[in-house]
Amino acid sequence: MASLGKTLAAACAALGLLAAAGAAQAQDTFKLRFNHVLGPKEPFHQGFLDWAKRVEERTNGGLKIDVFHSAQLGVEEDIIEQMRQGANVGQNTDAARLGIYVPGMAVVNGPYFLDSAADVARLAEAPTMVRWQEELAEKHGLKVVCFDWVQGFRHFFTNKPVRTPADVANLRVRTPPAPIWQESIRALGAAPVAMAFGDMYPALQQRAIDGVELVYNNIPGGRFYEVLKYANETGHILLVNFQVVSNAFFTSLPEDYRTALVEECRRAGAETSANLQTLEQQARATLKERGMTIVEDVDRDAFRSAGDAAYKALNLSEARDAVAREMGKP
Repeated sequence: MASLGKTLAAACAALGLLAAAGAAQAQDTFKLRFNHVLGPKEPFHQGFLDWAKRVEERTNGGLKIDVFHSAQLGVEEDIIEQMRQGANVGQNTDAARLGIYVPGMAVVNGPYFLDSAADVARLAEAPTMVRWQEELAEKHGLKVVCFDWVQGFRHFFTNKPVRTPADVANLRVRTPPAPIWQESIRALGAAPVAMAFGDMYPALQQRAIDGVELVYNNIPGGRFYEVLKYANETGHILLVNFQVVSNAFFTSLPEDYRTALVEECRRAGAETSANLQTLEQQARATLKERGMTIVEDVDRDAFRSAGDAAYKALNLSEARDAVAREMGKP
């Protein structure tokens, strides 16, 4: 009996060790639910799926990212608040919304601030930009994983040709609900209307708005060519997307998981951005086939001069100039 008791005790101890090992393994398994507002056919969605697959492979399944398109988890502002509370969610967003928390960051989405992908690379090294991201994480709980996702130049899409700021006077143009978007569109001459991405098509149908300002690749997927006639190449904002997660979630990850998350974000972002440049020309051609008129002879100098008012209205001129100097921009 004594021998049997020792055997049972040894078996129980072994089971205890297995249970402890299983618990430790379970604790090393993490899941991130990643949300974006774009449709499943948008190039960004495939890019996010690639990011997720590579992270899962690099961590041997320890970090899994579930990607949700079309704002399935909710609108950006709600997801951002969930991240601030430490939820294991992420969001594809922009500096305009992040600028609500760290005002200077909004300059990234200001009119004519960035001119190329090379500018975006220089921006990542700018000391002021690095400091802003640290402040965003430490004070507001939002960790920027990377911002290598360049969606392209935003243009005005309307039902009348636009060549100068005077041509958009009194036009109600949809913008995302953030101050820099609102002031930028107002400075360029239009009347900004804050509205969620998914509400634009019915709003155009019902003539609640007169136009939108988006990148070319948004137009075919959203079928906006059905309700808009002109693509006006103002190129007023180079849209840079930020992939953001909860700082509490990020810091809870093992170091090698954090490294994989960041490095694969940058890799997928660079690949998707390059792909988008090719797809943009295809989208442009598709819109012409669908009957849209491309307005190329836009007075960009006039729009650029007008856009300066947005920085002044939000007291961001000094922040813009500081980062521009660090980037080596004239």
